Amino acid sequence: MSFIPSFSDIEQAHARIRPLAHRTPVFTSQSIDRITGGMLFFKCENLQKVGAFKFRGATNAVFSLSEEEARRGVATHSSGNHAAALALAARLRGVPAYIVMPKTAPEIKKRAVAGYGGLITFCEPTLQARESTLAQVIAETGAVEVHPYDNFFVIAGQGTAAKELIEDAGPFDQILAPVGGGGLLSGTAIATKHLLPHCRVIAAEPLGADDAFRSFRSKTLIPSENPKTIADGLLTSLGKRNFAVMLDKVDDVVTVSEEKIVAAMRLVWERMKIIIEPSSAVPLAAILEGKVDVAGK
Repeated sequence: MSFIPSFSDIEQAHARIRPLAHRTPVFTSQSIDRITGGMLFFKCENLQKVGAFKFRGATNAVFSLSEEEARRGVATHSSGNHAAALALAARLRGVPAYIVMPKTAPEIKKRAVAGYGGLITFCEPTLQARESTLAQVIAETGAVEVHPYDNFFVIAGQGTAAKELIEDAGPFDQILAPVGGGGLLSGTAIATKHLLPHCRVIAAEPLGADDAFRSFRSKTLIPSENPKTIADGLLTSLGKRNFAVMLDKVDDVVTVSEEKIVAAMRLVWERMKIIIEPSSAVPLAAILEGKVDVAGK
């Protein structure tokens, strides 16, 4: 676990991905501020390439490989945004990306991965099937595994989003991030605590997938079992590296109801006129549900 990025690794990641990734805008909404009583700033990673922050980590990981490693290609198992991000990052470097996807993955995500040039192998929709199929693909191809979140370079890459947010709109009293595997959260926490030591970092997750909440409270890594939530990007269990960063640098973890996730998503659609997926609505849902006090902050 000593192999955890520092802020200097996030700075290096930012320099590495700058020519390839968008510096996404930060939006505000006076009506949402009035509703919540705070000043809220939204980092619009839905406007990132592939439509998600995942492109940052995948690009940093792919472009950190040596020439010899890169020639072998990269591989991962993912049902969504990381698969698309890795496929595009690999295409930009001119190397193959081998993607293991559960056959039940949404058709739109299968098409996206294929459209970015990912070489897809389908498997049964269980973690065991995903991992065993990936191991087989790596054995056959020699590709380098790029884990969706429990990966040094992925965490450093995801941390660049918070670095930009703070540079463009900070300082802040609190920064909220959704948590699934913990790649975005751990990168955010490392960047925030370096740049704004007194800023609180708060993770938000669905009540129906509350492994991070229970792990944080018990200080023991508890896997996610049979999670049920509309926020399909937050179904995975926390990674070991990510959990270590969380215990060290995250101030609190809160859970939110499905109803408030939908309400938050709708509020962003109605007041800000931008489309977001349920997973990214979870931090706003935590504020709307009164789990995080933002009054005057």
